[in-house]
Amino acid sequence: MVKRMEVYQLHHPFDEKLVDQTPKVLAMGFFDGMHLGHQAVIQEARKIADHLELPLAVLTYDQHASVVFEAHDQPLRYLTPLNRKLDLLRDLGVDMTYVVNFTAAFAAQTPQAFVDKYIVGLGTRVAVAGFDHTYGADADLADMAHLSEYASGRFDVFEVPKIERLGQESASSYLRKLVDSGDVDTLQTFLACPYQTSGVVVHGEARGREMGYPTANIETPIDQRLPGVGVYAVSLKIGDTWYPGMASIGYNVTFGENRPKTVEINLFDFSQNIYGEAVQVQWHHYVRGEVKFSGMETLQTQLAHDEATIRDYFNVKESNEAGIDGI
Repeated sequence: MVKRMEVYQLHHPFDEKLVDQTPKVLAMGFFDGMHLGHQAVIQEARKIADHLELPLAVLTYDQHASVVFEAHDQPLRYLTPLNRKLDLLRDLGVDMTYVVNFTAAFAAQTPQAFVDKYIVGLGTRVAVAGFDHTYGADADLADMAHLSEYASGRFDVFEVPKIERLGQESASSYLRKLVDSGDVDTLQTFLACPYQTSGVVVHGEARGREMGYPTANIETPIDQRLPGVGVYAVSLKIGDTWYPGMASIGYNVTFGENRPKTVEINLFDFSQNIYGEAVQVQWHHYVRGEVKFSGMETLQTQLAHDEATIRDYFNVKESNEAGIDGI
């Protein structure tokens, strides 16, 4: 049975009388990416909560703080949109999550006001956050070094140190660069799982079907960050089942200029009609960049090569996983 996690939406200023004041451990952060650094915060908070026999709560936000502080010429795209973030928090054993609407009024609070209302006001016994966590516009005063001062003995503070892999800090800013460059292989090292997006299967131009490679065209929500242009080994979740395949993110440059960007996935050994299905995509491995071919025939030849490469990738992956399970 999947554990249920309570989710509460908070708009500033919320009425503290309407919030459960039961003592709890509170983990704080925006958690875009839910990478190893974020996971360490939740895991440490879970350990503390178990030791104290208290519920574990998370305080997070519905949108990035930059929405309030600066103009954006494009919509913000997240590594983990809110629904995905909530699923991951639940999987990590969180009992309740407070999602704060990040507004100008919320951001205008002093650090002390934030602590009084959003930490003490939620019944926190222990506050847990990463070493670089901030909670106000003035990062010099609203950092982890000052949090115990603002707490005034009303709750304990636990700071989670920096997590590194491959000589690089596990940080959302670095992960965004990996996604944009298509380096989903390295990205997986920092996530401890494949990068994932979602979408809906819609109609395309059916050129893949003409070439013997029918594709599921995925319409991705505008707030999700897609990997860079290229061909990938992917898995597509339809219902409760994951299916392996190959994906292309690009502009179909072989068939003309100034074409829209598309996400097209050819599933191996698959023939179901899945138009309209809400699906999830796991991005396992980058294969190659987008290439403009001389015609459909040369593209078909390359697709056959891509399919063989990706089938081999999944076969090796499955064998390695079976070997680990058998140890």
